[in-house]
Amino acid sequence: MKNEVFIDTPYITLGQLLKEESVVSTGGQAKWYLREHVVNVNSEPDDRRGRKLYPGDTVDVPDVGLFFIRSKQGE
Repeated sequence: MKNEVFIDTPYITLGQLLKEESVVSTGGQAKWYLREHVVNVNSEPDDRRGRKLYPGDTVDVPDVGLFFIRSKQGE
């Protein structure tokens, strides 16, 4: 499933995205989730919950969805 995630800050972290999209409910769960599951950021595997995501980035969470980071102010 494709989802657009609109942010009003310069970036969002991967852990914050997982919490905002209800993949996990806490930062601790995000850390565990990223160790146990392959998550691709811009088609590259990434397991850092502090990874900064900027408008234009894509995050593919298998069995959950594909997320497109967008700016509320417009890119």
